[in-house]
Amino acid sequence: MTAPLIAPPPSPDDLTASLASAGYAFARAPEMRALLETAGLRDWDTFARSWDDLGIDGYMADGGRYRRRRFAAFAASHDGITRKPHQPHYQSRDYNPLNGGVVRWFLPVTDAIADHPAMQAVLDMAHRLFDSLTPDSMRPRVWHVEVHQFRITTGNEQGQPTPEGMHRDGVDWVLVMLVRRENVSSGETRVEDVSREPLGSFTLAEPMDAAFVDDDRVLHGVTAIETVDPSRPAYRDVLVVTLRRE
Repeated sequence: MTAPLIAPPPSPDDLTASLASAGYAFARAPEMRALLETAGLRDWDTFARSWDDLGIDGYMADGGRYRRRRFAAFAASHDGITRKPHQPHYQSRDYNPLNGGVVRWFLPVTDAIADHPAMQAVLDMAHRLFDSLTPDSMRPRVWHVEVHQFRITTGNEQGQPTPEGMHRDGVDWVLVMLVRRENVSSGETRVEDVSREPLGSFTLAEPMDAAFVDDDRVLHGVTAIETVDPSRPAYRDVLVVTLRRE
């Protein structure tokens, strides 16, 4: 019998416990806002508007033009967070059978957004949480952090947040935070264990709703988004942050 598709409790007190026990957690917007304000969150509206200035992802093997993005890499340690020189993003085909195996260069996250207090709060919170959950024997002094600003559009073609399907990213930890949903339905996040048994599902519906994933233990994916009103633009904006031991 498969597990019912029920998200873990959203209480702040349960976030770390959910990740440790289930390998994933769903945090609702009020919880995330509280965590991020503690880390210095300010000026969310300016941060969110930067998703209006992303570039088309020209590496989509399915020929799709529905994904826009920017990318940046950072080093995170207890000494602070430092941006690395701009570099390509790479995943092997073992982790991304659709677009993997290719060195992909994307537009860089702008300096203003990389240094923005909202971005810095997200990076600080993610580093502190994921570092604390990593066993001492496996915890690096410095984490390699990658940041992706994604906009998935839908209308003339179906918008696929994860066109590769259920997957792992080939990292240690993943944070996916909703920035905005405009005129779309669906986009359900689903989580499975490594034997492909369903563990849970939920929808990132409000700005700052977030999913936390232990990439070694679970797979994740998101169903296609659908336009509600065909006369209006329709899109889903998310920030994805990954941490990997180097």
